[in-house]
Amino acid sequence: MKRLKAGLVAMVTGLSVLLMPVAAWATNDPTGVTKSPFPLGDGEQLVDRVLHNEVGLNLLWIVLGSAMVIFMQAGFALVETGFTRAKHAVHVVMTNFAIFGLGMIGFFTVGFALMFGAVSVPAIGFNEPLGAMVGLGEGWGLFGTSGFFLTGGAYDVSILGFFLFQVAFMDTTATIPTGSMAERWKFSSFVWWGLFCGAVYYPLYGAWVWGGGWLSQLGSTMGLGHGAVDFAGSGVVHAMGGMAALAGAIVLGPRIGKFDANGKPRAIPGHDMPMAILGTLILLFGWFGFNAASTFAASDLRFTVVAANTALAAGFGATTAMVVMWRKFGKPDPSMSANGMLAGLVAITAPCAFVQPWAAALIGTIAGVVVVYAVLIVEHRFKIDDPVGAVAVHGINGIWGLLALGLFADGSYGEGWNGIAGGVTGLFYGDAGQLIAQLVSIATVIVFGFGLSYLFFSTQHRIQGIRSKESDEIGGLDLPEMGTLAYPDFLEAQGPVFMTTDDPSLESAASLRAEVGR
Repeated sequence: MKRLKAGLVAMVTGLSVLLMPVAAWATNDPTGVTKSPFPLGDGEQLVDRVLHNEVGLNLLWIVLGSAMVIFMQAGFALVETGFTRAKHAVHVVMTNFAIFGLGMIGFFTVGFALMFGAVSVPAIGFNEPLGAMVGLGEGWGLFGTSGFFLTGGAYDVSILGFFLFQVAFMDTTATIPTGSMAERWKFSSFVWWGLFCGAVYYPLYGAWVWGGGWLSQLGSTMGLGHGAVDFAGSGVVHAMGGMAALAGAIVLGPRIGKFDANGKPRAIPGHDMPMAILGTLILLFGWFGFNAASTFAASDLRFTVVAANTALAAGFGATTAMVVMWRKFGKPDPSMSANGMLAGLVAITAPCAFVQPWAAALIGTIAGVVVVYAVLIVEHRFKIDDPVGAVAVHGINGIWGLLALGLFADGSYGEGWNGIAGGVTGLFYGDAGQLIAQLVSIATVIVFGFGLSYLFFSTQHRIQGIRSKESDEIGGLDLPEMGTLAYPDFLEAQGPVFMTTDDPSLESAASLRAEVGR
């Protein structure tokens, strides 16, 4: 920074001399006195102003990116609500709404300090870490210990901008299980997940990859490429959310009526496919903030590559999933086409800055195939009920994104990433160590992410129960848990099956269960 500043001082001072005649001509006033807009001797002040403005531009960049990522919550709400049944619509959309506040409380109080208490981001003026990282020795950090409640040194314009961007990412992880656990997750139990995810679940693995922790330092400690690399969160955000979605769906069990007596899955169509498609398009829009703004600097022109690669993977993922479903089942299934687009977006999120456009297209194409077969395997082979395909979209394709980086990164970007010289380079461009680092990160996501979330959900289930009452699930969660209906006129026309067994006009849960099938 000092060398850069000295160079800029010399350059600005030289320009002021060269531009004096032009400046004099341009600033003649009626008194005949000319005033230069570049006074000699003010070079250092001008450089400070240039650097200040660059930091300001970069902070504006990440605030705009934050707004786009936060708007993605509307996309998730529409996708998940459209993919589920009308009698649960308010309950599903409320989980997507409430998770923002719940996760933010956890991240504000505890999570940010654990995840980012020992990092710096000079591009936005976050020049010094808030504190040191607790760990097992040099290069084996586990979590930070500074910045709780954003107090002390965290009360800073740069750090608060960084916090805003990161809390938006946390919110994405927290909301992913609301899809896989939809239509049977007791709201009072869901609340605790939001707090836990923001405070502990998301920040710990995030600290290991983005906070200077041990996974990011595998290049220094073990000679494995640049250590674990994840540009915008295929692993930190999506795979971790997907592992929690898997654990939660297993602990909850399938919805009533999902599998017949022989274990064959029944289709339970969502109530509003146009709503789900609209939500997917909103997510596509927000993803440009998700990925491109992860440069943390509008002055880092690589964001154009990131944005183009994001679009390519999304388009190829959507089209591939559509074609696969068309050939396999005879129809271009809209819901799977939407999931194909999301799968492509998830997969490109880690490698988007490091790969060429042809690789982004290939990554999206593979994601479009993977998501179709992952949904079928999760449901048919493992008998796991995931109403929106969250495990396949976020979990499996988040892992694919981490792997893809270790294969296709071409070395043209990432100089000095995690303190390692040279650009980030994958196996196909000569660095097998980077692939190994990515595999270690993948194994950690699976073991730690699934293990911790399964422990949380199973413990919570034993203590308070996390599944809604059977009668409420059959009748619809909106009225008994939310106290209101999404479509009261429509639901009243459907008869008592949409109400609860607390209503005296109904018989028993057993008779209703027999009517809808188990």
